[in-house]
Amino acid sequence: MSFSPLLPVHISAGIIGILSGAAAMSFRKGSPRHALAGKIFVTSMLTLAASAVYLAVMKHQMGNVLGGTFAFYLVLTAWATARRRGGETGIFDWVALLIPSLVGIGLWILALQVVYGHARPANGVPLGMYFFMGSVMLLAAAGDIRMLARGAVFGAKRIVRHLWRMCFGLFIATGSFFLGQQQVFPAFIRKTNLLFVPAILPLILLIFWLLRVRFTNAYKGMSMPHGGDACSLRT
Repeated sequence: MSFSPLLPVHISAGIIGILSGAAAMSFRKGSPRHALAGKIFVTSMLTLAASAVYLAVMKHQMGNVLGGTFAFYLVLTAWATARRRGGETGIFDWVALLIPSLVGIGLWILALQVVYGHARPANGVPLGMYFFMGSVMLLAAAGDIRMLARGAVFGAKRIVRHLWRMCFGLFIATGSFFLGQQQVFPAFIRKTNLLFVPAILPLILLIFWLLRVRFTNAYKGMSMPHGGDACSLRT
């Protein structure tokens, strides 16, 4: 495939997304700097995901098409969760539900085709990653169904929904860069396996925040205000 003018946009959005995501995690929750970093993160991640889907379609990389689509869905629904008042759902939520449902099923089908020799995995992508990502997508769909069945999501559960989707969206970006693009790093760094640390750090932080929100009193009875940004709570 010839050089795409969208590639520099994709690369720039990825770098900004990773840096702004790291900043949002570092700044005090609810501070102006945290809110600004969160807005930059959402904008850059949506740009990154959309451009990734386009480039993957041009290269006929179905796995990357599904991954980019899922990242877009995660960040967009996480943002929507923070922006809405508790108790609100709409047509957006019903349409969004189709993405993890269809993409999750599609990724599982692709994984099974690889298992039975009917398809080849993408270069450098282990088979287990297909099953892992497909399962996370279906869990996200189950969360959407549960929210719609209850009419909304409230309190700490609303914060959890926002947090895990933002963090997992960041994980997709860091994993794709630090593990999927290892050739841009010096050989001596690749040999040390240090690239796995920044790649999986968002998952570690995701687990930490989920445990803190669900199993401590730090956020009991609290929720994000209308129009709030990522985790706009005092900690």
